[in-house]
Amino acid sequence: MKVRKAVIPAAGLGTRFLPATKAMPKEMLPIVDKPTIQFIVEEAKKSGIEDILIVTGKSKRAIEDHFDSNPELEADLEEKHKDKLLKLTQSITELGVNLYYTRQPHPAGLGDAIYRARSFVGDEPFVVMLGDDLMDDQQPLTQQLIERYNKTHASTIAVMKVPHEEVSKYGVIDPSGEIEDGLYNVESFVEKPAVEDAPSDLAIIGRYLLTPEIFDILAHQKPGRGGEIQLTDAIDTMNKTQRVFAHEFKGARHDVGNKEGYLETAIQYGLTHPETKDALKEYIINLGAELANSDKAEKKNN
Repeated sequence: MKVRKAVIPAAGLGTRFLPATKAMPKEMLPIVDKPTIQFIVEEAKKSGIEDILIVTGKSKRAIEDHFDSNPELEADLEEKHKDKLLKLTQSITELGVNLYYTRQPHPAGLGDAIYRARSFVGDEPFVVMLGDDLMDDQQPLTQQLIERYNKTHASTIAVMKVPHEEVSKYGVIDPSGEIEDGLYNVESFVEKPAVEDAPSDLAIIGRYLLTPEIFDILAHQKPGRGGEIQLTDAIDTMNKTQRVFAHEFKGARHDVGNKEGYLETAIQYGLTHPETKDALKEYIINLGAELANSDKAEKKNN
């Protein structure tokens, strides 16, 4: 069966970015001039996804408004002959995918958010795309997962090697063998293990391709770490009755879910953006020289 549906959870409170996210969705924070969630929707589109359900929460209306038309803005841009900006604005509404929305009333965990997509997904395989991870590769990661599914017809989770001291931040797999290059059988999935207990350095990153059987498991899944319904726990349960593979992503991952990663990502994208790359590069070079001189002066004074 063709994979044509994606679910994007966007109901989190965004507390790591307060006070900016007190009234503004974290998913609308821009990377240069594009909200993070637009990168995710564009990846889905490039991967052949046709229908996308965005699971939102309170104070998230701006996400819907962003992908909707804005007749007043478009009329103003047209009247002022700002054709390039008009085309850019209209392109957001005309991405070529069908967008749907539902709400998660309470922040009860990623597993709970995904369960709310049950009616939308039906009996089809689907992709889960988390907004905190922006992926760069010649082929979109979501499309890589779809190609794996087309061969195996099994759920496939994206993983990536991370520094061992950071494994406690992630769900981690216990691989039981590499079937082919970058595709692993999995013994178990562990949610945020202690560093000394981690079965590997292969961490689950923000893309999942799941079969619809996950919903029956989520319906009975007990709260796990943090008192929330953990998707990793449900995947581990499913792996006991049907195979769940892990696909190793070897491209570049940008974590925009924390302040440092967000700033680094903005700089990296700014260095490729046609309107900012030259000035930003010059600024960084000059700033680097200033910081180096400042460090030398500080060492000399000490």
